[in-house]
Amino acid sequence: MPRKIRMGMIGGGKDAFIGAVHRIAAAIDGQIELVCGAFSSDPKKSKASGRELFLPPDRVYGTYEEMILKEKELPEGERMDFVSIVTPNFMHYAPAKMALENGFHVICDKPMTFDLEQAKDLEKLVKKSKKLFGLTHNYTGYPMVKEARHMIATGKIGKVRKIVVEYPQGWLATPLEKTGQKQADWRTDPKRAGAAGCMGDIGTHAENLAEYITGLKIQSVCADLTTFVKGRKLDDDGNVLLRFRGGARGILFASQISVGEENNLKIRIYGEKGGLEWFQIEPNTLIAKWLDKPTQIIRAGGNYGNLSKSALAHCRTPAGHPEGFLEAFANIYRNFANALRKVESGKKPNEIDLDFPTVKDGVRGMAFIETVVEASKSKEKWYPFKK
Repeated sequence: MPRKIRMGMIGGGKDAFIGAVHRIAAAIDGQIELVCGAFSSDPKKSKASGRELFLPPDRVYGTYEEMILKEKELPEGERMDFVSIVTPNFMHYAPAKMALENGFHVICDKPMTFDLEQAKDLEKLVKKSKKLFGLTHNYTGYPMVKEARHMIATGKIGKVRKIVVEYPQGWLATPLEKTGQKQADWRTDPKRAGAAGCMGDIGTHAENLAEYITGLKIQSVCADLTTFVKGRKLDDDGNVLLRFRGGARGILFASQISVGEENNLKIRIYGEKGGLEWFQIEPNTLIAKWLDKPTQIIRAGGNYGNLSKSALAHCRTPAGHPEGFLEAFANIYRNFANALRKVESGKKPNEIDLDFPTVKDGVRGMAFIETVVEASKSKEKWYPFKK
């Protein structure tokens, strides 16, 4: 494929936060170009968004159904190669299903679907279609997250014993949804967000990060979900004890009523020989603590030969130049694009090409949501992770 990979977008139009993030991330490496879109459930808003993005009017569609069917009819050299779905949760499944059934690869925002049943159905469709499916758990794209994963996989800190992951925010400490704020409105609505609020929105990021870095799977949970803001229909705070396969224990808390917190995702992992610590707010730094030597500060940097192959592959600048949220997001899009290019050319993607969250991570995320919600209501102390 000696050309740019062509992307279509569903959702993410005018006034949408995450759509712009996806477009920036996809464009950073110059490998992907946005060629079409159905940017809103309102056809007029979709057309207006397309004009602002300077897309040809005939490639801006009123519905995602129209986009998928008309793009399929275009010659192979013109139609989109994959679709990026950046709608609220309840609008992920149907367009992803239709895209896969019509021969298009898919990238989808998280959580992957409205419920676990839909997630499992998508997993079957991906397998049947043999198309790529990427999920934008963007925090897995940071170089120092890759380094932490490598250190654990190669036994540097010994067998993992304890995992502590937290994701506090404070933006929903008041009933913001009652003011008409769009992002708060759908995230607190069970008809659009699904079974969980805070735990679905950001708790799934914490769950995914813990499993990605350690390679361990959650086996059972003890959960306590709370809705602090009066009148809110979904949880805005949650505390979960975790048991992992292999014996490790963990603590996960996610909160959107922690006043003063911005996006304070943090993870600490303790093994038999050492511990690791990573903060999303200071993403270029990984702290390693040891039994028999001083604490070590490991820094991201494309010119650091001491980093693992995986971490170096995701560093974009020399040491001392900050890399952040957009670059991590872009790493997922770049890997997905590299894998897609090889698959469409009849070649086999390598390990780094395939280093992006997949439909299997999406199923785990939905199982986590439903497990935690049910566990919080259960009288049982330990509740098994749903399969």
